[in-house]
Amino acid sequence: MVTKNDALFLYRKLVLARRAEEKIREEYSNDEMKTPVHLGVGGEAIPVGVCHCLPPGTKTFGTYRNHTLYLTMTGDTDSFFAELYGKATGSGKGKAGSMHLSAPERGLIATSAVVGSTIPPAVGVALANAYRKSNDVVAVFFGDGAVEEGSFWESLNFACLHRLRILFVCEDNGLAIHTPASDRQGFRSIEQAVRGFECHVGSGDGSDLLSVVALTGQILERMSEQPKPAFLRLTYFRFLEHVGMKEDFDAGYRYRPTPEELEGLDPVLRLEKELVQRGCSATELTAIRTVVEEQINRSVQAAKSAPFPSSSELYRDVLA
Repeated sequence: MVTKNDALFLYRKLVLARRAEEKIREEYSNDEMKTPVHLGVGGEAIPVGVCHCLPPGTKTFGTYRNHTLYLTMTGDTDSFFAELYGKATGSGKGKAGSMHLSAPERGLIATSAVVGSTIPPAVGVALANAYRKSNDVVAVFFGDGAVEEGSFWESLNFACLHRLRILFVCEDNGLAIHTPASDRQGFRSIEQAVRGFECHVGSGDGSDLLSVVALTGQILERMSEQPKPAFLRLTYFRFLEHVGMKEDFDAGYRYRPTPEELEGLDPVLRLEKELVQRGCSATELTAIRTVVEEQINRSVQAAKSAPFPSSSELYRDVLA
């Protein structure tokens, strides 16, 4: 059971992720951020809820839609915005951009723009843990499009064969850019396909943060009792276009939900309603939003004032 204090803690993380992406939308037209951005509005509850349950020492991997994962793992908006502005104070010294955020010292090992590409390295870390006889867990986040990649099935097969402690988290918005799952997937359902492997399987509504927490806690407990991989599919609705700032309902590949439907798909609004029902006051929620807003504004101003990396940085941190 999530306590009121825990729920408020989760709310702050959720609001931080949402307001950070809304701030990107406000600032992007000024053309100071040169990196493409894949915004995750609508899916914030998945990284926030899953990471809340991960035990200390967990290593995580993600995709190009990685802002919430980074902010959840670090809480560091200074390095986040500095990286988006291409500044030397960014998490990747201004060289990684939006799609390759990482914070190894905080457990976020890598994110990548190439679909499915962080899944095999995550399995490699899980194998290294097993080799060292460590009980540490690895968690890898990916979209539903990645389950059509050979690397996913090869990685899942290997992890199940060796009973590795890895949590595969499928952030399923039903789309690969503009293409729905029905036009891409030749299996009845992702869960049915995965159940053929020796792993724990769970699924749920990724827009409901407290449900995500409960499901993740349950599947991690099953992993502890029966050590082997787990696969967790969490659905959500992507509010914005695949890459960029805009809505894209007029493009014709998906319908525009009604305002009432959108409200039910919004993880922030859903958690706010739950918090009010649990006795949280409007004053408490406003105070959290105010603190988050001040933090983000400070970080954006610091990023704008920070220096760009020197030309010598082109030859540093290059591994080949």
